[in-house]
This record gives sequence, structure tokens and C-alpha cells, in this order.
Amino acid sequence: MKYYLIVGEASGDLHASHLMKALLKEDPEAEFRFFGGDMMSAVGGTRVRHYRELAYMGIIAVLLHLRTILRNMAFCKRDIVEWRPDAVILVDYPGFNLKIAKYVHEHTKIPVYYYISPKIWAWKEYRIKEIKRNVDELFSILPFEVPFFEQKHHYPIHYVGNPTAEEVRQFRAAYNVSGEEFRRKHGLDERPIIALLAGSRKQEIAGNLPQMIAAARRFGGYQLVLAAAPGIDAEFYDAFIGGSDVHVVRGETYALLSHADTALVTSGTATLETALFRVPQVVCYNTALPKLVGFLRRLVLKVKYVSLVNLIADREVVPELVANTFSEANIAEQLKRLLPDGAARREMLEGYEEVWRKIGEDSPSERTAKEMVLKVKK
Repeated sequence: MKYYLIVGEASGDLHASHLMKALLKEDPEAEFRFFGGDMMSAVGGTRVRHYRELAYMGIIAVLLHLRTILRNMAFCKRDIVEWRPDAVILVDYPGFNLKIAKYVHEHTKIPVYYYISPKIWAWKEYRIKEIKRNVDELFSILPFEVPFFEQKHHYPIHYVGNPTAEEVRQFRAAYNVSGEEFRRKHGLDERPIIALLAGSRKQEIAGNLPQMIAAARRFGGYQLVLAAAPGIDAEFYDAFIGGSDVHVVRGETYALLSHADTALVTSGTATLETALFRVPQVVCYNTALPKLVGFLRRLVLKVKYVSLVNLIADREVVPELVANTFSEANIAEQLKRLLPDGAARREMLEGYEEVWRKIGEDSPSERTAKEMVLKVKK
């Protein structure tokens, strides 16, 4: 059978690549065509666009690249109709993907499956109408989404477990590189490591990384190691770290987290990854017009937290410095609480265990693949 997948960022590329592998186990004759990244390409199939051509965030960036976005969307619609897949699989990225779902629903009889459901519980809850109308099956990876969709909105979904937890478990089971070997490979000394995870998009990196570096540099007994995002050239990072003592690792984020003492993390999937590696963290997310965004956040967002760690735990396990609370001084203050082996660090690690328990032990890619293949065959 033929599967058309669409992702819009690095984490989606990772999760979709695992799903594609699981689909091949269930359907060895599976053919893939996709908007995706290098990890999906490594599995096989035809990549028609790289997610870098889609990954614009923020009103200004979207407006500046609106022509490109619309051109890619028009191409995607035509390509789906011409290729005639047995199923379209959308992975997160709702601004783009929900429009594709609407088009496919209105112009074809191809079923639309949504893997990693849109986070409408945080904002734009009205999108539930589009989902009910245009999405045939919704696959959730967060346990608290079940009551939101099924009890509040009477829309049945499949909770399949969390792919990040699955990926971390698989990595930890296979990884056997010692701290000494990791340090030697990357030219690091014996000082403990502060990991910097500054996001996967250029706008995020530019907005967060300078203050993250400045705050972490206040602690001379530690060394700073930046996890470079897939698809971001070294030259882009040089503008922020060129000639400095910040080390960079590329394609080894999980290895870095395996050896880090603490981390500064831009909100997103990386906050959950960091928690699952049991690395204490400060969540940082800078925005344009921070005071205005801080005020609007209270009015627009439907949830108390922005990090997946706190959302899953339903309490503040990790500190969140977002918009008007984001500053070098605040980052340094929160980081100071975590660096010694004190009460704040121990409490956070206890909270991480709670997150692990709530996520569970499911293998989401395999469960999702089985469900999808059964649905398609019907």
C-alpha cells in the first residue's frame, strides 16, 4: 500500500521515521512519499520536500515566507491527488496539515490519519471542528489528551503511548559510551557539562541561544556543550558562538544528554527528552514583544504550562522562563538552584519519575502502524 506522510520539523521527522519502519513490518510492500527530513529518507521512499522548506514560526516569519508556504501547500495537494496514496498520514504541524486534511477530505476519498494530534488543548480549541470533519483517525501520544478529546469533545482517539519515551528507551538500552570516551571524542575536559538545547528553527535559536550562553557562562566550574539542530548549518551557529568556549555536537543530542549534569532547554519535545534522560533543566523560551506576549498568554492559552514535562505531570516540575520572565538573570538564578546536589535538584528528579510512570511502556510506532494498516485494508 502507498502512504503519503507530511511533517514540518525535526521531531516530526524522527517520529515519522520510526512509524515508517513499523509500517514496513506490518506491510512489507509499503511505499512512501513524503514531506520530511533525512531520517525519513534513510528509511526509504521519495522525499518531495524537506521540512526546512516548511519550518517557519511566528507571524513575521510566516508573512515573510508566505509565498513559499502557499506554493508548497499547492504542490502538496496536487501531488497527493496525482500519486493517489491509500492513506495520508499527518504528523503534528497543524497550521499546514489541517489545511491538507480539509483538501483531501473534500476532493478525494483517501483516508486521513493524524499521528501526534494537534495541541488544541493549549490554544485554538475551535480546531476540533476541523478535526472532526476532516480527520478519519487521530492518534495521541500524550495521556492527558484522552479526556480532552473523548470526554470534553466526544471525539474518539487512539492513545498509543509516547514515541519520545520509546526512542529514549531504545537509545539507552544500546548506548555504552563512557563519559571519558564522550569527552575525548569532542575535546571536552573533566568539568561537568551544561547542555544547551536551543530549538530546531533559526528563529528559536536566535531568540534563545545568546541569553542561554550568557547565563551559563556565569558558572565557571562547568563547560557548555550545544546540541546542534538537524538542518541548521554550522555557519549559523558561528554568529552566536564563534571564537567562544562553547563546544558543539551534531547528531548526538541523546549522547550529550547521557553525560550532561544539567541543561537549558527551549520548550518543545526537547524538554521531555531531557526529563527522560533525568537531566535537571531550566525551560527557556524567548519571544518578540515579551511583555505583550506574557499578557496575551494568560488570555489565549488554555493551559498553565508550556513544557511537556509540566503538562504531563500536571504540576510544575521544571521552571519555565517564557516571554516576560525570560532573561539572562532569571536563567542564571534557576540554573544556580539545580547545579549543586540540593533539594531543588532532587525534587525535579522525583518529578521526572512521575512523568515516566504517566507515559507508560507502550511502543507507539508499532501500535499506530498496526491500527493504520488494519484501517487501510478495510
